[in-house]
Amino acid sequence: MQTFIKTVLYTDQDGYARFRNEEIPMTEGSPEVRLSRNFAAQELQLRTSPVGFRSEMHCTTRPQWLFVLSGEMEIGLADGSSRVFKAGEHFYSADLLPPKTTFDPAVHGHWSRQVGDAPLVTLFIKD
Repeated sequence: MQTFIKTVLYTDQDGYARFRNEEIPMTEGSPEVRLSRNFAAQELQLRTSPVGFRSEMHCTTRPQWLFVLSGEMEIGLADGSSRVFKAGEHFYSADLLPPKTTFDPAVHGHWSRQVGDAPLVTLFIKD
């Protein structure tokens, strides 16, 4: 069976954001064109970020897919690790602030920045 690898940015039990991979089965379609099941979506939003853009630490306010359409985007975590996502790559952003927790940028969330010489264009698809 073919699968699609879904990269997930999530909040672990200790409150820190981390990445993990999940497999989405490609069980629909035909042998020539494999499809996943349908997923519900409520909103679609485009964003452009200029060369030099960098955000502060923050949490995702609601789960959403993020697809990089052009440019490159780096996501940094409180533990000092980071990942770069290039055009055509994605992640599912679900690093929500735990309930009844006050945001602490030394623990919670992530930062993002544009990488390279080209502006960053991203597509958000919100659950």
